[in-house]
Amino acid sequence: MRIKLFYPVMISGLAINLIIGGQVYFSSVNAAEKDEPYPNYRLFAEVLEKVKQEYVDGSKITYKELVHNALKGVLGTLDPHSEFMEPSKFDELKKDTEGEFGGVGIVVQLNKEKSLTIVSPMEDTPGYRAGILSGDRIMKIDTTSTEKFGLEDAVKLLRGEPGTDVTLTILRPSTGALKDYKLTRAKIKVDTVKDINNKKEFPISDNSIGYIRLTQFGDHTSSDMEKALKKLEGQGMQGLILDLRGNPGGLLEQAGLVCEKFLPKGQLIVSTEGRTANKRDPYYAHGGSRHPNLPMVILVNGGSASAAEIVAGCLQDLQPITHAIVLGEQTFGKGSVQSILPLPDGSALRLTTAKYYTPSHKVIHEKGITPDILVPMTDEDERNLFLKRVPGGVESLDPKERSKVETARDLQLDRAMDLLKGITLYTKNQKAGTRMAAK
Repeated sequence: MRIKLFYPVMISGLAINLIIGGQVYFSSVNAAEKDEPYPNYRLFAEVLEKVKQEYVDGSKITYKELVHNALKGVLGTLDPHSEFMEPSKFDELKKDTEGEFGGVGIVVQLNKEKSLTIVSPMEDTPGYRAGILSGDRIMKIDTTSTEKFGLEDAVKLLRGEPGTDVTLTILRPSTGALKDYKLTRAKIKVDTVKDINNKKEFPISDNSIGYIRLTQFGDHTSSDMEKALKKLEGQGMQGLILDLRGNPGGLLEQAGLVCEKFLPKGQLIVSTEGRTANKRDPYYAHGGSRHPNLPMVILVNGGSASAAEIVAGCLQDLQPITHAIVLGEQTFGKGSVQSILPLPDGSALRLTTAKYYTPSHKVIHEKGITPDILVPMTDEDERNLFLKRVPGGVESLDPKERSKVETARDLQLDRAMDLLKGITLYTKNQKAGTRMAAK
């Protein structure tokens, strides 16, 4: 009899345990599915506490170190541009905005494979003069491997007092070549607006075509470009080539001011959009010094990034207004907004909070700008162009090699010139035909 009573009681107990256990299990599953913050906060705190108490060298680690290292990991997994900055790193960033640092003049980022990649060398800097190219990968800085580097680690080693040396071991993916470059750090001061001869004289071609090259977007880019445009227009410019090849970007405001020179007041130039609707921030042309509508070709390549892509994307989208044709190769695809969020202990977050969109709402980030006319250049073409632009680049070659470089053609520039010649000739013929008909 007792046995008969025992089984129903046991079965009832098991049923109750299953029900209770099931409720706990499903409640935890529901909490995970809902991504509730507090259970996860508790887990995070428990893990830190176990590490502090149980790790064999836990007495040598502070809670601050554990939290900071954990935050670096959290931000580092989001995207190549977000990061947790300790107070010393945040101080470096503030110095950057004041221009108080020495460096080698290269813009770097981590690519999708977490390799330290050069977006573009900045003109008139040690990195540029040494022959480093966009897309090169930094394998070592001095004797330190960059395999597990973050951007903060790289910046600390690349920067230093002007006059000091640093050696970079560079892998060029296009050729597989590995080479050491010994660079001497310098103050980075760059003229951002140049003419076809790498100067600031701005002569016009025999076919009345002007040429302006923007090396990056700095504080004075817009005002310097205004002077160049006025000088070219004073010589009767009928078409313009705007060269953004190898331009790594810079100030968003300056990119907007450059676009404004070819747009009517109130025209949308670019918008930044974050996670929510209230994060949308459009940038419109303010009007003012708009220049005459002339046919324009914009030259871009894989080294054109960020602000350069904003300009190319905007003027390409608004072709009926700007008469701009983008020619060259696919751009880099750096089109995200990083906000700096200071924290109470003097540290800060650099957090990707939005992405750039062209006027037609094309995303730039990880896509880039696709040229209207694709004109690829080989590594040899790029090298020849590079040597022509670098002060003393051609003179450093032996006579045979020098002759080869001097006679090499810039295929993209040649194509742009031919295109504008055809457009201006057609326009003249149309106007002449109109006048004949009027008579």
